[in-house]
Amino acid sequence: MATLLLALAVGSTGLYAGFLLIFQTGIMPALGRLTDPEFVTAMRRINEYVPRAVFLTVFLGVVAFPAAAFLVPVDGRTDAQKWLVLAGLVAAVLNHAVTVGGNIPLNTALAASEKAPAGDPAGDPSAVRAAFEKRWNGFHRVRTALITLAFGLLTAAAVL
Repeated sequence: MATLLLALAVGSTGLYAGFLLIFQTGIMPALGRLTDPEFVTAMRRINEYVPRAVFLTVFLGVVAFPAAAFLVPVDGRTDAQKWLVLAGLVAAVLNHAVTVGGNIPLNTALAASEKAPAGDPAGDPSAVRAAFEKRWNGFHRVRTALITLAFGLLTAAAVL
């Protein structure tokens, strides 16, 4: 059971790290080339479609599987493995803290700006993008680094 939990921890963090890395290195640079109205519309649609069952399962697994792998007693687990799993779990939790405290509020504000009445500056695509893009990308770089670190730590625990 402990081996399966660690494998699920490695798998879920790997999937999530890959998703965030592709977003950082491919999707956001491509969206960055769009006009303000195109960018704002594209990000709104992405934010509507990403948080679905498959994504949420991986997102929750990134914390649940390392926690379970850490808590399940394992005969023969070295102290190094135990600390690597714990460090991976901490990095994953920090990733989620950045997501919940940084990216999600920006996504929520972006969605709310769509409901601004015509002519209201709160709905102006240039202003909306200016308030969103740089901050969102900054948080995204931090969470990508954290989950990549978590993946590396959990992988190291699995191969020791």
